[in-house]
Amino acid sequence: MSKTNTNTTTNRTDRLISRITTIIATVVVVFLAIWGIRTLLHQWKFEETNDAQIDEYINPVVAKVTGYVEEIRYEENQEVKKGDTLIIIDNSEYAAQQQEAEASLLNAKAEVNILESNVSTTAQSSKVYQSQIAAAKAKLTHQEQEYDRYKKLYDVESATKQQLERVEAALAVARSEYNTALDAYQVSLAKINDARVQQSALEAEIKRRAAVVTKNDLNVSYTIITAPYNGKMGRRTIQPKQLVSAGQVLAYIVDWEAGKWVVANFKETQIRHMVVGETASIVVDAFPGKTLTGKIESLSGATGSRFSLLPPDNATGNFVKIAQRIPVRIRLDGSPDDLKVLSAGMNVNVSIAKERR
Repeated sequence: MSKTNTNTTTNRTDRLISRITTIIATVVVVFLAIWGIRTLLHQWKFEETNDAQIDEYINPVVAKVTGYVEEIRYEENQEVKKGDTLIIIDNSEYAAQQQEAEASLLNAKAEVNILESNVSTTAQSSKVYQSQIAAAKAKLTHQEQEYDRYKKLYDVESATKQQLERVEAALAVARSEYNTALDAYQVSLAKINDARVQQSALEAEIKRRAAVVTKNDLNVSYTIITAPYNGKMGRRTIQPKQLVSAGQVLAYIVDWEAGKWVVANFKETQIRHMVVGETASIVVDAFPGKTLTGKIESLSGATGSRFSLLPPDNATGNFVKIAQRIPVRIRLDGSPDDLKVLSAGMNVNVSIAKERR
C-alpha cells in the first residue's frame, strides 16, 4: 500500500514539473517571438549604428607674441565666458617699443609743423621780393628813359660822352638789380616747392610711423590673452615665468557657442534611405535613459577611409571587400545649457527612420 502511494506522489510531482516547464518554455518562446518581431520591425523601419560619437569644436589658444608668462588666470576644465582673461604675458619690452614709436610719431609731426612754418615764412619773403621787383622795374624804366634822353642829347652834341656813359652805367646797374630781384623771387618759389615736397614725404613718413604705433599697440594688446567665446578650458600645460613663442599653442578651449553634433558612421548600404533634414534619435551611453533628437546636416562626400593619412589602394593585389563607413553629421537639438553635460568623444547610438522613395 505504501508503494502505491509513493508512485502516485511521484507521478503527481512529475506532472507538476512538466506543467511548470511547459509554462516557462511557452513564456520564453512568446517573449523571444515578440522580441524578434519588434527587432525585425525596427530594423525594417530604421537604420541604426553604434559607431557614433559626440563632436564639437576644440580650438587651440595660440600666443601671438613672444615673452614670459606673467600670470595664468584659469584652471584645468574651468568654464569661461567670452572676454575672460586667460593668460598675461610680460609686456615691458613691447610697452617700451610702443613709447619709442609714439615719440617718433610726435617728432615727425613736429617736423611737419616746422616745414609749414618755413613755407609760410618763405611765402612772406616772396611777397617782399615781389615789391623789390616792382621797385627795380620802376628804377629800370626810369634809367631807360634817362638813357634815351641823354642819347638824343649826345647825338645833337648837347651832352658830353661822359654824361652818356654815366647814364648808361646807371642803366646797367638798374637792369642788374631788376634781374637780381627776379632771381631772388624764383629762388623763394623754389624753396616753397622744396618745402612742400619735403612736407609730402614727411606726411608719408607720419603714416608709416602711425602704422608702427598701431602695430605696437596690437603687440601690447596681444600680451593679454582672452577667451574668444563661451566654453570650457582643457588641460593646462604652461606655468608662470615660462618663455612662450609666437604661434605656440598655450591651451585648448571647447567652443560652446558653435553647438554640438554627432558624427555617425553608417555602412554604405544604410545611407540610401537618408536625406538632409531628416530627424534622428540619439541615445548617449553615459545617459541610457534619455533620448535626444537631431537633424541630419550633411553626408560626407567620401568614405572615412579616404580621409585617412594613408588611403587604401585596392589595386595592390590583396583585396578583401569590406563594407565602408560614410560619416553622417547630425546637429543636436536643444539649448547650449541642456547640452553642457555632453562632452566631445562620448559614444552614442543613432537611429534614423528610413525614407521610402
